[in-house]
Parts: sequence; structure tokens; C-alpha cells
Amino acid sequence: MTNLTNNPKVSIIILNYNAGDLLINCVESVFKTSYNNIEVLVVDNASKDQSHKKCKEKFSKIILIENEQNLGYCEGNNVGIREAAGEFIVILNPDTIVDHNWITELVLAYNKYGDGLYQPKIISLYEENILQSTGNMIHLFGFGFARDKGIVDSNKRNKIEQVGYASGTCLFTSQKVLKKIGLFDPFLFLYHDDLDLGWRAAQINIKSYYAPSSAVYHVESYNFKWSSKKFYWLERNRRYCLLTHYSKNTYEKMFPYLLQAEILVWLFYLTKGFVGPKIRAELEIIKNKKHIQQRYNELESKKTVPDTELIKSFPDEVFIPKNVSGGFGSYVFNLLLKKLSQKAKNRIIK
Repeated sequence: MTNLTNNPKVSIIILNYNAGDLLINCVESVFKTSYNNIEVLVVDNASKDQSHKKCKEKFSKIILIENEQNLGYCEGNNVGIREAAGEFIVILNPDTIVDHNWITELVLAYNKYGDGLYQPKIISLYEENILQSTGNMIHLFGFGFARDKGIVDSNKRNKIEQVGYASGTCLFTSQKVLKKIGLFDPFLFLYHDDLDLGWRAAQINIKSYYAPSSAVYHVESYNFKWSSKKFYWLERNRRYCLLTHYSKNTYEKMFPYLLQAEILVWLFYLTKGFVGPKIRAELEIIKNKKHIQQRYNELESKKTVPDTELIKSFPDEVFIPKNVSGGFGSYVFNLLLKKLSQKAKNRIIK
């Protein structure tokens, strides 16, 4: 356990890609943080808008790392982690504004619950009192989603609790934990990177937590919004995680139900007009079969918690925000998904 009175250094890594004034506002809020032993590393992924240079001019204390090309979310953040000097690490999106005591509350949570991945309460920056995440969850079929997204914050979840995985919007942990889990998987590039990290952590009995006393305000997806590009990365990486995280035995048992779930996904993509991204995602998985097998072997060799234990905590339904799908469509999708998930779990666990 870490004693807060020791004031351990916290390295805050902010990955930038053409974030404009959002980056300036984010860093400004970070430097108003009550916790005083911090270092701020801005890692720039070859931005063309010069936002990183403007940020360095305004805040000379930041450590600016300029990548020669866009390395994506995963490797971009890995660059920052490797350079970080703090005992603790924060991965923070540039389109956020942080609360005054956010770090103090995260350190206190870590001190109470120990090694793990932590996230704060994430609230919409532009919609008053609207939640974006009270912890993220993993579905059996690889879907990741934020709890309570789009609903009014009523402080219902007001205690630290275990969740499926900590959101990459603001993720707090220690160097020690990252050495055990490993860094972000560069193959993912962006999206489901936090799901992958939290899943890998759970496989070696490192838990993820939601710490509601810490708050961060977030714009959300300032680059892609809900676009065909975002759907492509989400689907490609969901399929990748399924093939690398489950044992062959688990995958075989769930396959008949997963196949039916895939039909639902195809229908979902069809209704959104994104069949092209879905096809590209599938082709990418086929193209990278060898890499996927290597990654599978690596994760299987490290696993200490069996799939049968982990999936007990996976929810059977996914939460789909209203801006992604209509109410009736979401209801039908979840109804079918729930039945398939329950049947698959029964077959895997028995």
C-alpha cells in the first residue's frame, strides 16, 4: 500500500493529436490540481495544428515528446509511459478538464484497495450533470461499454467498486502494475485498448475500480465522433480481443452462440450504413492470423485466472447510448444478446 503522506510522484500522460485549444484547457486544469507532486508529459502524435507547440509555449513545465508519425493511442501512450518518472501513471485524454482533487482521490482509492486500474467518475463537459462513465464493462462477446452513459448524475454509485475495466479517458495505476500487465497493445492502435488492458489485468488477478470521489469532465471522441472509422476500429479490435483472450476451449464452447451474435452485429452495422467498415474489420482479422496466434499464446502463458471465473462477472446485456441506436432497436438487440450470452455461459461454466 502507498501512504498518501509520502506524496508519491504522479506522471500524467496526455496524448495529443490535433486537439487544438482542448489540449491547452486540459493542461491548464491539470496544473490547478491540488496534488502537488506531478509531472505532465504531453506526447504528440505528429499533429498538424501546432497545438503541442502552443501548449509548450504556454506551459514551459510540461515535458513535450514529439513523435515523428501518428503512432495511435496505444503506442503513443506507451512512449509516454516509458519516459515517465512517477511511481504512479495517469493516462488522460486531451479533451478533458479535471477536478481540483481528482488525483488525491485516485491515490486514496489505490491506497485503500491496492494494485489495480482505477478510473474517476467521467462527466460530460458540455452537457450539465450528464454522465459518460461510472466504470466500463466487458460483455461475453467482446463488447465494451460505459455504465450510465448519457443519464443524469444522481450520485447513485457513490462508493468505490470493482468494474470490468477502467476507462482510457482517464486511467490511473502504478508503474508496478503496468510492469505486471504489460503496456497497451500497439496492434489495437485505438479503441478497445482500455478493454484489452483491463481484461489482461483481470486474467492475472489485477482488478479494475471506479472511484466516484474523483471527477473528470470529458468532450468525448473529438476526432471521430460516431463515424465509419470508429466503427471499423471498434469491431476489428473486438474480434481481436475475442481471439486472443479466450482459451481455445472457451471459444469452441461459445462459438454457436457467438455466431448468432455476429449475425446481430451484421444487422446492426447494416442499419447504421456501416457494412463496409465491418467487412474491412473481418478482412484485417484474417490478414493478421499469425500475429493473433502469437498474441494468444503469449496471453495464455500468463493467465492465472481461468475464463470460467472471469465471465461470471460479465454482464449479459450491453448499454447502448441513444445517440448510437434507437430505443426499440437497442431493446431487441439486448434481449437477443442476453439470451445468447446466458446460454453460452451455461455451456462454458458447466
